[in-house]
Amino acid sequence: MAHQQEISAWRPSVPGVTEVLHAHLTEHSYPMHVHDAWTLLIVDDGAVRYDLDRHERGTPDGTVSLLPPQVPHNGSPATPNGFRKRVLYLDTTQLDESFIGAAVDDPDFTDPLLRKSIGQLHAALANPGDEFEAESRLALISQRLRQHLRPKLAVVTASDRGIAGDLRDVLDSRLLEGTTLAETAQLLHAHPAHLVRAFSTAFGIAPHQYVTSRRVDLARRMLLEGRPPGEVATEAGFYDQSHLTRHFKRILGITPGRYARRAVSGRRPAPLRG
Repeated sequence: MAHQQEISAWRPSVPGVTEVLHAHLTEHSYPMHVHDAWTLLIVDDGAVRYDLDRHERGTPDGTVSLLPPQVPHNGSPATPNGFRKRVLYLDTTQLDESFIGAAVDDPDFTDPLLRKSIGQLHAALANPGDEFEAESRLALISQRLRQHLRPKLAVVTASDRGIAGDLRDVLDSRLLEGTTLAETAQLLHAHPAHLVRAFSTAFGIAPHQYVTSRRVDLARRMLLEGRPPGEVATEAGFYDQSHLTRHFKRILGITPGRYARRAVSGRRPAPLRG
């Protein structure tokens, strides 16, 4: 098989994530090296074998691997066609150095829910305008990783409707300009993961989904007033028109442009069809 190497990397504007890396490698082997950040790895195709602290490890199907900072490791394809991986590099605000020993002892987790959440976080990080969603997902992922590393010390926070209501008030007051999970956590004196869980339990919707749906509602009203989608996008709190279009179509099954064209002043329009 011919040598192939496809790599893309970027630094997202989400606190806690220092780099995102997507790669498809067929022959390349990483030599022993270290990172300053935690390496959170999922493999979408093939498998990787690696050495960590003089122990041979691997990534079978569905595994989540967490390699700690400052601990040497390598990596090479464990399957004939190489591997395709997605990696998040997390700083110590997500996991402090006290978790390093546990990660060295057991760096690989079989946790389908965690793996799915990491995939959703990658998708959010790839879309400008979805930073609040990415922050929310990252908070829950970091909490779940801590539970894997220290299960006896993990504390499941009970639902707190009061803090959920306080968070909703903040999100409503900052609907257009937006906010970050870190800012709201500091304002409400609560841990980010606690905020996300309390809100989701109390209202049956995640904070980022709540914000997006409220912005889509606002955009609908503006479109029915005859305002153009490009103008509506920024005034309803979206990053740009494509950001509005993606979420508008996901929720309503039709693009903002088609929705606006079907809005007829003074009479009932024909039914909308996706």
